[in-house]
Amino acid sequence: MRRRNRLFSSPRFQHWAARLPVIRWIARSRANGAFDLLAGFTYSQVLRAFVEGGAFPILAEGPLTPAEVAARMDLSEDAALTLLRAGRALMLTEEPAPGLWMLGEQGAVFATNPGVQAMVRHHRLLYADLADPLALLRADRREPTALSRFWTYAGALHGGAERGVETAEYSRLMAASQHFVASEVLASVGFGKVRRLLDVGGGHGAFLRAIGTAHPHLALGLFDLPEVVETGARLLGEAVGAERVTAHPGNFFKDSIPQGYDMVSLVRILHDHDDAPAQALLANIRASLAPGARLLIAEPMACIPGLAPMGEAFFGLYLWAMGSGRPRSPAELTAMLRHAGFRRTRVVATAQPVNASVILATV
Repeated sequence: MRRRNRLFSSPRFQHWAARLPVIRWIARSRANGAFDLLAGFTYSQVLRAFVEGGAFPILAEGPLTPAEVAARMDLSEDAALTLLRAGRALMLTEEPAPGLWMLGEQGAVFATNPGVQAMVRHHRLLYADLADPLALLRADRREPTALSRFWTYAGALHGGAERGVETAEYSRLMAASQHFVASEVLASVGFGKVRRLLDVGGGHGAFLRAIGTAHPHLALGLFDLPEVVETGARLLGEAVGAERVTAHPGNFFKDSIPQGYDMVSLVRILHDHDDAPAQALLANIRASLAPGARLLIAEPMACIPGLAPMGEAFFGLYLWAMGSGRPRSPAELTAMLRHAGFRRTRVVATAQPVNASVILATV
């Protein structure tokens, strides 16, 4: 590997590879990838400007001139044109005729997806924490960060908040983006034999709403902090029928998990917590389940082929900044489930693991 690295880092080799027709495309792809690493922060800030400046709904009415966009975004015409051109490079915009601009392919996706836009807005906190990444790492999670102050469940554990003071904004963010995970679960997991489903840490019930709407035979239980589950159960009942919904207020680290459910779901919960509390949560859930009942885990995971940057670069730094948790591989989660007393585990393939990978564990 050292010999390979010396070869790849040689300017002479790079010049030779760029000229050899057989491997020119490989060399060019590697060079483009290296530049994306160098300039990636700019791409994310272009996207942030589009979201926070309201460019997507404006351009959805296009084609528009740069002057029209500038007036509606409170920018100068030159500034608007700079942003439109930057967006074109990222497929957020396109120029179908000279001087006229509209949404590009990626822009059309973002414009109709409030969940993604909510995450982009939320990432202003991550941008702030990563302004000095070495300082963030050297603090070794001993100091509060913008993310740890915001993220109530972790913040409460580290003294950043009490009793979920800031849970409303966080729950809105989760509700806006939860449909990504629900779509993967619905496409990969069968619920025909499930009668009662409990979502632990289910927030405002967005996941249960999606599953319950698709499977109207299910009785639904929502377990979360009292100030969260009160609102969540009401919203969920309005969507699927109050007679189908049972609210369970509590803290899944301190209180017993409600019994009588043949499936329990943990949606983007485990990776938010360090190993010891995550293992304790799995043991708590295992104690509540009767033989044959199952636990469904759905969240982005580490070491997924083709998605290593998402699992270990993005979520690795995000969760570090948050002050709690880490991305885990399916193998690591399987070992934790076995340690908690689950007899069988199965990794379920999903179409878009960038949204969520799925593991089913049986008591």
